[in-house]
Amino acid sequence: MQKSIHGVTLECIQGDIASQDDITAVVNAANSQLRSGGGVAGALHQKAGPGLEEECRPLAPIRPGEAVLTGGHNLPSRYVIHCLGPVYGVDKPEDELLARCYKRALALAEEHHVDSIAFPAISSGAFGFPLDKAAQVALKTVGNAAPGLRQVKKVRFVLFSQEQKQAFEQVLSSVEGT
Repeated sequence: MQKSIHGVTLECIQGDIASQDDITAVVNAANSQLRSGGGVAGALHQKAGPGLEEECRPLAPIRPGEAVLTGGHNLPSRYVIHCLGPVYGVDKPEDELLARCYKRALALAEEHHVDSIAFPAISSGAFGFPLDKAAQVALKTVGNAAPGLRQVKKVRFVLFSQEQKQAFEQVLSSVEGT
């Protein structure tokens, strides 16, 4: 499913974020130390190779809501933007910190002349953020940012499960397009 908002295409697909060969920057749902782990971070680090962890080491630690940019190494995408989402029920205010991840990732994309970016469902896995709420925060934040984007023309949400895809598509269907 896709929708255009102020000249920016938003789309939701089910797939592997580490294999987005038509996307300039992929977003890592990172841990504070920017190391490999499970889920998105594990998939990206495994495919990118050891150079990614080496480049990340001096950038860590990051705090919830923060983001940093590295090269893509062996990934098909040129860049990786690492965001530390909030742990639901621990990092407060959760919604604000999650929205800050998306805003900061988009700001980094703009600064580096990125025309396309792919996000996972940040914080909705091991960090416990309720999926429906995570989808609302993500799509509202990106939709609100769309009028100010000059470089980014495509935002793809690459969702691991059918459940995630359905939750994001349901929210996207209610977002006002142009």
